[in-house]
Amino acid sequence: MSTLEKTARSAGSDLMRRIWAARDTKMAMILITAIVLALIFVPRFGQPRTLTYLTLDITTTLLMALPMTLVMVNADIDLSVASTAGLVSAVMGVMIQHGIGFWATLLVCLFVGLLCGAFNGVLTAFVGIPALAVTIGTLALYRGLALVIIGDQSISAFPEWATSFATGSFGSTGIPYVVVPLAVFVLAFWVLLHKTPYGRGLYALGHSQEAARFVGIDTRKSRMCALVLSGVMAAVAGVFYTLRYSAAKSDNVEGLELTVIAAIVFGGVSVFGGKGSIWGSLFGVLIVGVLNYALRLNRIPEVVLVMITGLLLIGSVVAPSVAAAWKEWRSGRHPNPVEPASAPTPGAVGA
Repeated sequence: MSTLEKTARSAGSDLMRRIWAARDTKMAMILITAIVLALIFVPRFGQPRTLTYLTLDITTTLLMALPMTLVMVNADIDLSVASTAGLVSAVMGVMIQHGIGFWATLLVCLFVGLLCGAFNGVLTAFVGIPALAVTIGTLALYRGLALVIIGDQSISAFPEWATSFATGSFGSTGIPYVVVPLAVFVLAFWVLLHKTPYGRGLYALGHSQEAARFVGIDTRKSRMCALVLSGVMAAVAGVFYTLRYSAAKSDNVEGLELTVIAAIVFGGVSVFGGKGSIWGSLFGVLIVGVLNYALRLNRIPEVVLVMITGLLLIGSVVAPSVAAAWKEWRSGRHPNPVEPASAPTPGAVGA
């Protein structure tokens, strides 16, 4: 075998090892395992309609998880995404109720999401208040605004074609129409995070704001853009959720922020910033969606699903720290051997 062939084989072997060791590959294997187990132990999971309902179930979560990945990679967090979606749902319902056209309503809804994200971004990136504190406050603020706007009513007078698009599928395939825009969003965020200087800057920002600033990254602008994107995508999620259930209410999407964060943290995004990927977040959302759907088919109470999501979030945060502590303990028990010092030669002492 020639040297060139040996080099190519060695490079191919190294590439395969890196792929199998990657977090995204492990998440893909966990997803496949979850699907296989659900098919075995949940008889109704194998029905054709599972693909339709499972995709529709994860759509709202995934729409909010994609920008949340960017936000958490740079060591921020947005707890207000579900409240932003609820506020958008309320605005959408009231505008449709007053006879405003659907496309004009859609533009206003996206603008509302942009304003919500920009408000979070200004307070976080420019005023300097921690994102956790800001978005806890806006979580309550936006939900309260939704209640003020729509009250306790439920509005359902939406165009039939719009609700049909949100819930329909391609013939008998069971593949919903929303798969197409979802795929576009996933690819767009993948390119943004992994293939652009802005995305690479977010990783640097997540590791150290001072270091990122030192190499010329505009940290304020980067954090602002991520939170604005989070607000806009929350608005898209709110519009979809409203059309899917054909109901605009002040409590729409309530509590879903926990599922979003649990899914992407399980998918490999670090709560401390600097780690994560779009594919990992996608697999995390799919795994949580499969688990929730399979458990609902078995008529598991909703409170149990919330508990499982919480345990998943805690486990995803604690597991890396436990693994690091274990490695440190192991390295302490088995230190690297040290070469013994050579004995001094006779006459060297006191020379």
